[in-house]
Amino acid sequence: MNLIKYIAGRVGVYLMVLFTGITIIFFVPRFMPSDPVEGYIGRMVYQAGQTMSAEDVEQLRESLRELYGLKGSLLSQYISFIRRALISWDFGPSLAGYPKPVSEYIATALPWTLGLLTTTTVLAWTLGNLVGLLAGFFHGNRITTVLEVIGVILYPIPYYILALVLIILLAYVWPVFPLSTTIMPGALTIRKLGEIFRNSFLPGMALILAGFGWNVLGMKAMAYATKEEPFVTYARLKGTPSFTIMFHYVFRNAMLPQITALALHMGMIFNGAVLTEMLFSYPGVGSLIRYAIGNGDYNLIYGTLSLSIVAVATAALIVDLLYPLFDPRIRYR
Repeated sequence: MNLIKYIAGRVGVYLMVLFTGITIIFFVPRFMPSDPVEGYIGRMVYQAGQTMSAEDVEQLRESLRELYGLKGSLLSQYISFIRRALISWDFGPSLAGYPKPVSEYIATALPWTLGLLTTTTVLAWTLGNLVGLLAGFFHGNRITTVLEVIGVILYPIPYYILALVLIILLAYVWPVFPLSTTIMPGALTIRKLGEIFRNSFLPGMALILAGFGWNVLGMKAMAYATKEEPFVTYARLKGTPSFTIMFHYVFRNAMLPQITALALHMGMIFNGAVLTEMLFSYPGVGSLIRYAIGNGDYNLIYGTLSLSIVAVATAALIVDLLYPLFDPRIRYR
């Protein structure tokens, strides 16, 4: 019974977060100064010259407003949007890329973002926590101190500065990697995989270095504090080997906050995708968000931002449901 209440409460909060976030997404684009329908009509009139009459323009305006869910009162638009977003996940066609649907844009861009940012987030978390564990447990050791110093140096550097330095050094001064992502379309072959890896290496390195420092410092602080706990001292006095103490006693307790951080970082990869993909011209969801905002494409904005909200909320829900499995002190109550 306690388990059912626990799950129901977390799922209820999850649905409320989704509802609130998607509601905000609905209203924010409507406060933008640009009107996507009028912008589209202006381009059509410019291309058509004098061949479009006032009646044709008005008919086109009405058709576009109905097509993009902008017809009727604000309340009726909102109800229609919630029904489409939460139930059918249908955001309609893209205004800037009509008649291509928003779902097709997202399906094309999503594998790029997931492949790059999921891999780099896990690698940065794993490497950072391993180095932080060694630095905290073997505090004062020369090698671990050097690794810790590297993490301390990387931590305060803004990500965009780190990325620009890598671009200048490894794509301009020494042209080892391309300045921007250039991957030709086609079937997925061995050669194509190598091309994807080469184009993704530089943005991936920037993301790993940016996340490495934070994970090192976080785990180092937790490991150093945990190794002074009485149960660790007792295990040491019993003659337990150092590496057994480090992994089975210190790491298992120090990793709990880091698991939460990993889940939240996994959920927020779409937020970090915007800057990464702008700097490296990477064809993912971040570039899609920038394209949608630049063109005032309501439907594409709705689709990409809703995906980000669902990812963050789902990651938080998974952490809430699984955290008691990692920490026996927490119960489903």
